[in-house]
Amino acid sequence: MPHLKQPKMLHSPTLDTVLMVEDTIKKTKQVISVAELKRKLPRKVNHNTLKIILSYLQKSGKVEFTPDGVVWFFMPKEDVAGILSKGRTWT
Repeated sequence: MPHLKQPKMLHSPTLDTVLMVEDTIKKTKQVISVAELKRKLPRKVNHNTLKIILSYLQKSGKVEFTPDGVVWFFMPKEDVAGILSKGRTWT
């Protein structure tokens, strides 16, 4: 799977900005191009800052990259626990 090359960090994104990007991707519920993501964000984000955020989200297992863009990939612990509590069903 391709990895987004992280630019040299001049400054770190704020937590507020990281959460804004994360929330926008999560709400999209489909593959989204980086250009489209930038348009959907509630406020402007510098391109290099966005690349740093996307790199972090990928390393933390929350997003993945496809040839068409980025997609939300993370499953909260509560959802995993719910699936595991149902046990295995063999068909």
